[in-house]
Amino acid sequence: MPERTARPLVFGVLNVTPDSFSDGGRWIETDAAIRHARRLIADGADVIDIGGESTRPGAVRVDPGEEQARVISLIAVLAAEGATVSVDTMNASTALAAAAAGASIINDVSGGLADADMASVAASTGLTFVAMHWRGHSNGMDELAQYDDVVAEVRTELAARVAALVAAGVAAEKIVLDPGLGFAKQAQHNWHLLGRLDELASLGHPLLIGASRKRFLGALLPEGSPVEARDLPTAVVSALSAQAGVWGVRVHDVASTQRALDVLSSWQSGHRD
Repeated sequence: MPERTARPLVFGVLNVTPDSFSDGGRWIETDAAIRHARRLIADGADVIDIGGESTRPGAVRVDPGEEQARVISLIAVLAAEGATVSVDTMNASTALAAAAAGASIINDVSGGLADADMASVAASTGLTFVAMHWRGHSNGMDELAQYDDVVAEVRTELAARVAALVAAGVAAEKIVLDPGLGFAKQAQHNWHLLGRLDELASLGHPLLIGASRKRFLGALLPEGSPVEARDLPTAVVSALSAQAGVWGVRVHDVASTQRALDVLSSWQSGHRD
């Protein structure tokens, strides 16, 4: 597992899809995707998180063969260049092919629930496995955003995922947890989870936070603001998440998050002095 330093790892998002909510189609061509990945790395990305299937609300599932055609050659090129690569997939066959191509991390938004073979792939490859809180696929997840205490329920459901993964042979020290902001969550659910990250951290696993450009951040902005305007609140969330001790943050705009982390680091350094 990549080690967290004094600041969280920054995952740069690379969606190789025609329909992702914020940048669908921009990086669908391999050359464009490679150039963007290199820019993310130059901006300070520690990990390039590559996805070939959109998980935006209402998204239609993609055949694993098509998903692999979009991502595997890209993973191979970037891994050969020395990049740390994460594959964002719910499909065990894609995760296995990505591991063979050089990926170091499997980032499964379903936490292994969408594909019964995913746990065995995570176990056999020994890769870091990010298990996100998930209640159902994108085309029906909004109806599943029903909670009495979202933090307690997400914690319980993540704990159950950890137990199942470990029982399937995944090493506990390889498991990272993601509360799944925006996945079967309304805005208030996301804010409750962010405000109580310590309760999720008490499960004993590193946390990855993926708030970047999501709808609940857009609600803070003037109506009609472009999706890129969400990068500033994303950077603030990244800094606050870092202050809470998370292992990683997943963002579209790496540069703004790195600057926010610089501010936090300087603030903390000044406080220590």
